[in-house]
Amino acid sequence: MDVVKSTIDLISEHLAKVINLSINTGIIPSERKIARVIPLFKSGDQAFFVNYRPVSVLPVFSKFLEKVIYKRLYSYLLKYNLLFDNQYGFRKSHSTSLALIHLYDKLSCASDNKEFTMGVFIDLSKAFDTVDHQT
Repeated sequence: MDVVKSTIDLISEHLAKVINLSINTGIIPSERKIARVIPLFKSGDQAFFVNYRPVSVLPVFSKFLEKVIYKRLYSYLLKYNLLFDNQYGFRKSHSTSLALIHLYDKLSCASDNKEFTMGVFIDLSKAFDTVDHQT
């Protein structure tokens, strides 16, 4: 990454052309799709394989493409107001803390109005383990 940062002035024009060509054609060069897969420890005993999840580390130039696509898609979603107001994950100025505050506010209002409330909470921390990675 340091090499890219130190040469960005020399490569930025060419990199922009490749990125724009990929976006316009919908084609990503095969060598940009090859990732290094590393095991990332989740929790529990480090001696057990099931306590790790695979993480794909993409080539640095693929990360540039990913960031450009993310910014374009995200600005489109914001421009056309396509995100749900209570979508807290993966949004700027939104957090899990805000989600908890929103929930607390709804529960407090319901309690003040003598309404019944019920919550169903699901722990998705191991959800990735339920996906069949063989296919």
